[in-house]
Amino acid sequence: MTINLQNMTTKEKLMTMELLWDDLCKNQINFASPGWHEKVLIGREKAVADGKDEFEDWEDAKNEILNRIK
Repeated sequence: MTINLQNMTTKEKLMTMELLWDDLCKNQINFASPGWHEKVLIGREKAVADGKDEFEDWEDAKNEILNRIK
């Protein structure tokens, strides 16, 4: 399979990535994340707990990204 990324808009690329992630999440039940993922998540949780970062609603974040690239 070949995807011509050069001819895709940024919006099309982001939409394609979202479709791929959705499919992987639904169909890769036995997939084990690499060990470094846990370290990153722990660091992010600490940043939130320390008030250095905060969560944003995923739908809001996606809309913000899509609005920036229009």
